[in-house]
Amino acid sequence: MLPLALRSPAASSIPVGLELYSVRAALKQDLQGTVRAVAQMGYQCVEFYAPYFDWTEAQTRDMRKLLDDLGVRCYSTHNNADYLSKDNISKTRDRNHILGCKYVVIASTHPYTDLDGWKTFAGTLNSAAEQLEPAGLKAGYHNHKVEFVPIDGVRPMEVLAKNTRPIVMLQLDVGTCLEAGADPVAWIRANPGRIRSLHCKDWSPDSGKGYTVLFSEGVADWKAIFQAAESGGGVEYYLIEQEGSRLSELDTAKTCLDLYRKLRS
Repeated sequence: MLPLALRSPAASSIPVGLELYSVRAALKQDLQGTVRAVAQMGYQCVEFYAPYFDWTEAQTRDMRKLLDDLGVRCYSTHNNADYLSKDNISKTRDRNHILGCKYVVIASTHPYTDLDGWKTFAGTLNSAAEQLEPAGLKAGYHNHKVEFVPIDGVRPMEVLAKNTRPIVMLQLDVGTCLEAGADPVAWIRANPGRIRSLHCKDWSPDSGKGYTVLFSEGVADWKAIFQAAESGGGVEYYLIEQEGSRLSELDTAKTCLDLYRKLRS
């Protein structure tokens, strides 16, 4: 029998949320109003991106109260690499603890040109994981295209996966994985139990489309991706992400959620 973390939960039991970078312009205009609008669409969780770090403690507590009132969770935040520095990690830990997070996800780091650089960064992630663990938080890393482009025949993501502790989540950005020519299903299967959240962002190779396609309008084989994530990948929650489309930000978020539900029905 598979360990509990690797068993496949019912799809309906896995929360679907929004990476709030998708509505970044709306957030700048009306932070709380935008979060309310996202909750009203039916999203069950959200992921705040880097600007949350500049909130005061009072603002962070106000946001947690709003999330609680709306019945929405914040399982993780998207962070700059320097949020794990000696000067910043205490603040990062405290803000994430207030928000009720489980994971502190590093969104990107310096694009190292050699494998040794990526291996050193893996050590940084391990150190952060050790410092966050006493507060009930776990570290994570979110890939972009660069981590799936081989250096001397080895992909940096393979270096990070091999040299980080299993407790470090490997948050899979599906769209950038596809753009790099990698297979997200094969990656999930190669790292059982570590793909605990996915950014459900589609991608198209067609000229002028790229990331502007809506969920399920690109080349991602979502049914196969979800099956792999739920039958060994260890997924705990999904996050829809959009970098821009033919629709407004909020209409894009709503349409993508509708398309996600249709695909999963």
